[in-house]
This record gives sequence, structure tokens and C-alpha cells, in this order.
Amino acid sequence: MKVVDMHCDTISELLHARERGEEASILENHLHIDLNRMQKGDYLLQNFAMFVHLGKTADPFHYAMKLVDLFYNELEPYSDRIGIVKRWEDIEENQKAGKMSAMLTLEEGGICKGDLSCLRDFYRLGARMMTITWNFPNELGFPNGKDESVSPARSVPDTEHGLTETGIAFVQEMERIGMIIDISHLNDAGIRDVFHYTKKPFVASHSNARALARHPRNLTDEMIRALAERGGVAGINYYAPFLKDADKKMPLHGLCSDMVAHMKHMKQVGGIGCIGLGSDFDGIDTATDMKDCSGMQLLADVMSREGFTTGEIEAVFHDNVLRVYRELL
Repeated sequence: MKVVDMHCDTISELLHARERGEEASILENHLHIDLNRMQKGDYLLQNFAMFVHLGKTADPFHYAMKLVDLFYNELEPYSDRIGIVKRWEDIEENQKAGKMSAMLTLEEGGICKGDLSCLRDFYRLGARMMTITWNFPNELGFPNGKDESVSPARSVPDTEHGLTETGIAFVQEMERIGMIIDISHLNDAGIRDVFHYTKKPFVASHSNARALARHPRNLTDEMIRALAERGGVAGINYYAPFLKDADKKMPLHGLCSDMVAHMKHMKQVGGIGCIGLGSDFDGIDTATDMKDCSGMQLLADVMSREGFTTGEIEAVFHDNVLRVYRELL
């Protein structure tokens, strides 16, 4: 089953490994994702996020540029196995050539410091998707919670602080130039504004259903329904706290059955067409029963056992996201 994954943090983890003096490459490493295991897992396309932590980075723009440089330096030597995507036709051509595809994405709109020319420069460098925020407020908007590990009891959705005027200008410019808007991490009020100020489909690259796991990083049923009506897609995130509420008696462990439960709920709310994959591999620190990207067939098998048809599994694994990319890239 061909796999399209809208989110991973592998490039950031490779940079961290280099900074520690470790040997690691995109071809083969100790992380969740490398080219060898992607091929074993039957990957068609992987989005590689350039993740920047505003709380730990003195110069976010410079750090993002280091990540972009590493992305190209790592992938270009293996152009016979994986091709970098900047337009829809690149995906088609890579498939015909028997190659996987890689898309450069940005996780933290604050790297642009509110400067639209910076946004356009990242587009020229190949970035085709960007989150408005990560876990910190920036010039564009506000997140739901500053700490990924915060419990639902101590974190509530922010329904008051919408996009800033600069944030509104950014999402409209992203829509104009063809950079996909990613609402994962954005707060509730900001998501509402994205719907209001844009017209085309957008994505929540790695977000689940809040009805099943109350973490504010997840989407409400209203958001899922509206995203589906817009023609967008939400990528199922494999991070355990986004899959189920914490049980103090047991450590959280993300299971394929949990992921499928979210798929079932999203299907009921918005239809099968609004569901994709957004693993967050190499950005999550909780175990899953898929140890890495080579084990994706396990998820397909669980979906089949839970009543999803072959066509529905194909829709979730690749067709839905490719439909959005075909329209927007």
C-alpha cells in the first residue's frame, strides 16, 4: 500500500545528531525514517518538516536555513531513489521513474518574522507547506498550549486570540503563491480565521480528533466537518497523547487500533475524503506498535480488520492527500 505522510521531523533530528558528533544520514540511521526503510514501507511521498523551536533558537531564520541546506545535501545524492517535489508534475514524474518523492515543509511560521518577502523566499527555496505556529505565539498567531506534553486538565483551547493582521496577510499570500496552509498547532480562534480569510483547501498535517483525545492540539468535530467541506485533509498523528487521554495507571502507547478509532470518527464526521496520514515520526517520544516507517502495512491491516475497504485504505494512505496536492501545487 503506497504511503503519503504529511509530517515528520527527521531532518531536524539528523541535524541534532550531527551537532552531537554522531554519524547519521537520510539513507540509513537510528531514527524512525530513512530511505532504506521508506522503500521497504512502500512510500510514495514524505513531507520533511524544517522544525524550529523558538524557545531554543536565538536566530530562527538562520536555523531554518541550516535545515533547508541539510535537506538538500542529504537528499540530492540519492536522486535516483527519491526526487524533491516543487510542483504536482514532479510527483507524477517521480512515480513514472520508480522513485519516491520528498516535499520540503516548514514547521513554525515565526521563522519569517512577519516578513512576506521571507515567506516568498522560502517558497523559492522549495517550501510547499507551512504551519502558522508551533507551540509559541509569533507574529502570525497563537498556538493551543505551549508544551506538547501538557495534559488536557492543565491546557484549554484558545478560542479568543485569532490570527494577527500579519497572519491574515500570510495565509492569503500562501494561498496565492501555492504554499499549502497547515493549521496543526494553531489555536481554535486562529483556525476559525483561516477558514474565514481563505478560499482553497488546506491541511492539518498531523492532528487527530478531539472527541476521542481531549488534547487541544486535536481538531473538534466542527473543524473536521468544515475542513472536509473545504476539501482539505487531516493527517492522523501517531503521538500517544493525541490518540487517547492519559491514564495514570498505564504509560501511553500509541496503537494502530487507536489510530483507526480516530479514522472511524473522522469518517463519521467528515467522510473518508478528509483523512490522511501525518505520522510525526522523529518528532514523537512515545512508542507505537509500528516501530518505524517500514511497518506501515500493519496500519493497513488493522484498518482492513476494522472494516475499511481497500478503496478507503488507499484514500487514507495516499489518494486524499494527493488530491489536495494536485489542486494546490
